[in-house]
Amino acid sequence: MSQETGERSASDDAASDAAHAARPLAVPADGAAPAPAATLTHPGPRAVDDLPTQRPAPGVEVLGGPPTDDVPAGHTLPADWFRRLIGVLILGLAGTAAGLLWWAAAASSDGVGEQPTEGLVLGLWSVLYATEAPPTHVAATAVAFALLAAAGTALLERRITNSSRRSADVRTHPLAPKVVMARTRGVFAGPVTVTVLIPAHDEEQSLPGTLASLLGQSHRPERVVVVADNCTDGTVDVARAAGVEVFESVDNTRKKAGALNQALRWLLPGQGDNDVVMVMDADTRLDDGFLEAAVARLSADRALMAIGGLFYGEEGSGVLGQFQRNEYLRYAREMRRRRGRVFVLTGTASLFRPVALRTVAGSRGHAIPGTHGDVYDTAALTEDNELTIALKSLGGLMISPEQCTVVTEVMPSWRALWAQRLRWQRGALENLGAYGVTPKTFPYWAQQLGIGYGVIALMSYLGLILLTVLSVDTWVWFPFWMGLGGLFMVERVVTVWRGGWRARLLAAALLPELVFAAFLDVVYVKGIVDISLGREAGWKHVHVGPGHVVTVTS
Repeated sequence: MSQETGERSASDDAASDAAHAARPLAVPADGAAPAPAATLTHPGPRAVDDLPTQRPAPGVEVLGGPPTDDVPAGHTLPADWFRRLIGVLILGLAGTAAGLLWWAAAASSDGVGEQPTEGLVLGLWSVLYATEAPPTHVAATAVAFALLAAAGTALLERRITNSSRRSADVRTHPLAPKVVMARTRGVFAGPVTVTVLIPAHDEEQSLPGTLASLLGQSHRPERVVVVADNCTDGTVDVARAAGVEVFESVDNTRKKAGALNQALRWLLPGQGDNDVVMVMDADTRLDDGFLEAAVARLSADRALMAIGGLFYGEEGSGVLGQFQRNEYLRYAREMRRRRGRVFVLTGTASLFRPVALRTVAGSRGHAIPGTHGDVYDTAALTEDNELTIALKSLGGLMISPEQCTVVTEVMPSWRALWAQRLRWQRGALENLGAYGVTPKTFPYWAQQLGIGYGVIALMSYLGLILLTVLSVDTWVWFPFWMGLGGLFMVERVVTVWRGGWRARLLAAALLPELVFAAFLDVVYVKGIVDISLGREAGWKHVHVGPGHVVTVTS
């Protein structure tokens, strides 16, 4: 995605800049040792009217304050039945496509198979093989259909993105580049600064590594705040010992999103246009250069509203860990091929301009789903995915540069992985159900349809293999399909090449990764069933304690 460049972003509020200059810093600007730890004391979440205010830009509300005359135009939110049946609808569409393809292939076949031929492999191994293959026109039609679907999806996504970038309508796209560039033209808001919020619930084991990676950055953050949410371990003590600030949530029952909303209500009103807010998980470590690259991007492009990180899996956890590392490698490769065009602003580490977060908070309840005044939708199981869709719906420009990489934990057990992925899959479906079918959600619909089709295709493939094994006395080899399998293996290996020999070896084996994919497909179907039956969703916090003891709590 190309970016607009120009002068730095600006602030219309001198009082805000003065407040920013006077605020305490967790990391001294001269690079000296961190200042003594501070614990932020507050009487609990304050009413919006009690918060210090900053004059918003046109079309922006300040964290749930009274609506202004220029707010994003609302849209009709999907009905409850649509939200309940979102997964069934996606699987139904994918199943229809698969059925049509099967019907087309069956209609072109005469039903008479080729008799197998006996041959020798290397002059030693006697095998039966059949050279039959799908008719040329069927294969050509399938390839053409795939290419048209891919090209059509890419072109439509590009058209939707360009339309948003070029919009000058402050009511429908208050974060569009043209709107932002016009509002900030000719005014300087100071250099880009970074305030980091680290939501943490019982993270004393992983927090030291996270803080060390932050404070060791070539571009150090100006401020680091650990958002301690209902902690029962030594998380707060670890943060104090590291010399960073601590914000403790009060009476929060809304998990990570609720804790972040409390912290942002306290933080955002005093932030200027260039006082960037970074949110990162307490089990994530930034690669050196992350903040330097991110600040350079934000300094060069004042229309840029957010920057997301590319995540890689930490070492360990055996074959299960390698499955996840391979998966993350392929996702990062796809983001590089998309030239940084964000699909999800990952919760592992992402940076946001304050105007973007304030606009989201002011738009909830009428232009986008959620409670008016909340930055994060506390009803969403995948708050990072939901916030990405919210920002895109408001026209925000965002990227995931390949220089901004982080290392995140992998789930050490199948039980923990099940809990994590069920939340991810169900959350993604529920986000679509909440937003409905809009131009901005089109790529997410295409992704879910692809996943649904993949579930049907893989399960059919594995079922056919099992049926064949149980039905025949002698195995028959088909060179055509073996050739396709070879191409698939090459693709699997190439896409994880950066992961080293372990990643390549696992990818080349094929069958283990197919089993892992089948596991994820079962999780996907479980999420659809739960949504359709109206079962209450749990956030499922996965905690890895000393000795890699894993606990999963609701």
